[in-house]
Amino acid sequence: MPSEVLEKLRALGPMHVKLMEVCGTHTMEIAKAGIRSLLPEGVELLSGPGCPVCVTPAEVIDTVLALAMEKDMLLTSYGDMIRVPGSRPGDSLQRRRALGADVRVVYSPIDAIELAERYPEKQVVFLGVGFETTAPGTAAAVLTARERGLKNFTVWSMLKTVEPALRALLKLPDFQIDGFLCPGHVATVIGAEGFRFLPGEFGLPAVVGGFEAEEILTAVYWLLRQLRDGEPRLQNAYPRAVAPRGNPLAQQVMAQCFTPRYDRWRGLGEIENSGLGLRSEFADFDAERRFPITVGSETAPTACRCGEVICGRIRPQECPLFGVRCTPEDPVGPCMVSSEGACAAAEKYQEI
Repeated sequence: MPSEVLEKLRALGPMHVKLMEVCGTHTMEIAKAGIRSLLPEGVELLSGPGCPVCVTPAEVIDTVLALAMEKDMLLTSYGDMIRVPGSRPGDSLQRRRALGADVRVVYSPIDAIELAERYPEKQVVFLGVGFETTAPGTAAAVLTARERGLKNFTVWSMLKTVEPALRALLKLPDFQIDGFLCPGHVATVIGAEGFRFLPGEFGLPAVVGGFEAEEILTAVYWLLRQLRDGEPRLQNAYPRAVAPRGNPLAQQVMAQCFTPRYDRWRGLGEIENSGLGLRSEFADFDAERRFPITVGSETAPTACRCGEVICGRIRPQECPLFGVRCTPEDPVGPCMVSSEGACAAAEKYQEI
């Protein structure tokens, strides 16, 4: 670890502040590199709603589980989603696959399109999970499917956008965060300016950070220096990948295929304009329209506190199930399942 950034951090001295990272990749690297142990005394770094699998609520998972059991269905998803439990402990796409459902892991939505071409007798549904980072690729797949005239390919959109979630967090009466380490991957699409509202409207420091340990520490140092000087602003500590206005082509393809809508978030409830639904002109590729599924809305009581972890109210270790009843091998909540989950990161790298 380069000593220059560490020396600058130590020179700041003790500070009683809370920062939040809003990216699952940041969460993993922070735990892996032991970054929390390197911060000045009194500086707390909490994880926010930066894991798309983690913020998907149990009732949405229940709907997907029912969809997987439909006749002639071939459900495709990224690997993390396969093990996320629904409202009933132990019930997941992995379990449904063991019961006979055709559920397959893919590495991109284009893989799902190829499956649709290979199995014309199947209805191939791609579970579109992610934030602005994965939305352009999902949109491109929809356009590709239309161009190829596929009749058996659809997308079940669980795509979400970051800004509305951060605004919802900031409106919570007990939310106390002094600055944000903003997600570099999302910023490559929407641009660093997509986080201008944090200092502009809420007076909070915001720094877009890269993903190497030194880059994260640099971003944290910039946040702490802003707080020390009392000058909250937006800074881009990841200029090699993030432009001020982002990627216009990616934004264009997203806007062509998706429209903002109400969406449900674990821990945050319904948030206006926080989800991305397919536009009406792409209804033929919208799995929600083609396969209307109704499941019960009641969620079984559980001691899992993933919702509070996502909102930065508690650290993973404060959940009574952490590392005891909830483990990577037998997860109760999504934060222990996902490769970007705060609980999985804390358990894997034995953070204390």
